[in-house]
Amino acid sequence: MDVLAVPEEELDDLRSRLRRTRWATAWPGAGWEAGTDSTELRRLVEYWATGFDWRKQEVALNALPSHFADLDGVPVHYLQYDGEHPGALPIVVTHGWPSSVLELTELAHRLATPSQYGGSPLDSFTVIVPSLPGFAFSPQRPSLPPATATHELWHRLMHNELGFERYGAHGGDLGAGISALLGQTYPESVVGIHVLAVANPAEFDPAEVTPEEQAYLDSESEWFAEEGGYEHEQMTRPVTLSAGLSDSPAGLLSWLLEKYRAWTDCDGDLGTRFSDDFILTQASLYWFTNSIGTSFRPYYEFHRGQRERVTSVTVPTAIAVFPEDLVRPPRRWAARTYNVTRYTAMPRGGHFAAWEEPDLLADDLTAFFRTVR
Repeated sequence: MDVLAVPEEELDDLRSRLRRTRWATAWPGAGWEAGTDSTELRRLVEYWATGFDWRKQEVALNALPSHFADLDGVPVHYLQYDGEHPGALPIVVTHGWPSSVLELTELAHRLATPSQYGGSPLDSFTVIVPSLPGFAFSPQRPSLPPATATHELWHRLMHNELGFERYGAHGGDLGAGISALLGQTYPESVVGIHVLAVANPAEFDPAEVTPEEQAYLDSESEWFAEEGGYEHEQMTRPVTLSAGLSDSPAGLLSWLLEKYRAWTDCDGDLGTRFSDDFILTQASLYWFTNSIGTSFRPYYEFHRGQRERVTSVTVPTAIAVFPEDLVRPPRRWAARTYNVTRYTAMPRGGHFAAWEEPDLLADDLTAFFRTVR
């Protein structure tokens, strides 16, 4: 199913805008300390304008196993990878920001067909990878707050549309919260969740916080003070930001590029983890679908109290902590809110673990869900 067919005039317009980029006045000093490195940004903008083959990427995107569901009037796009064994466990896998379903394809292949990667067909999953509302292929919902929460849509997709009585859930970033809400709201249907991030407890006694937990809370505060400017803007003034990023592809790329480099286990060299083509395909998806502004909505809705909070997850929960992710919650802290039955400190990887370390992640998912199938 073709999900994207960009008219030639839109491609020409993108290239024209890139060639006519009005560059900011040079900043004293060099490198990434004050934001996206201008030399690297200029290099990628030049390649995006003159060398990047969008049509090749478009063919690959349209070859993915895409489907659309109408969930009570809400259109949702999803990828479906059928498990290689008749007893394959259904699992819904949810991306975060600034991402798309493209980031999860390597993980989905490993989960659906483990025999191709040295595993057992008995461990296979039927993998459903939905596009979050407002991200590329799933349009944003018309009302604010939305009439139906995202985790409710996912349950309707898995249970009502696809007919899965029992299923698992996995996600990082925004996807971790959605997976947790699925487990919290539908414990009779969700066999377990596997997440890369956790919600802080709704309430806790500061006097009972351990030194390890306090160190985590301190690191969380330090991270937000140093790195959380993007989040604060997206939570509080997303429309202001959207105007610039929806008009300037160079500005959009700068906004995304900084996060991919900062949140990846790449030792400062993003090319060791993501190719130029991958980064520019992600940026092109946001550009051609004009979805960078709508991708900010989960931040705004959460900040405004328009999204349900994770308070108590009783289904079995696995947590995988990657060393270069944004924050790394200790097991005890997570256990205040989740029924933690597995906790894995990974040897390498960052925020985009499904693409950076798909083998490590698939192995951990498999080991966990083997206990709850």
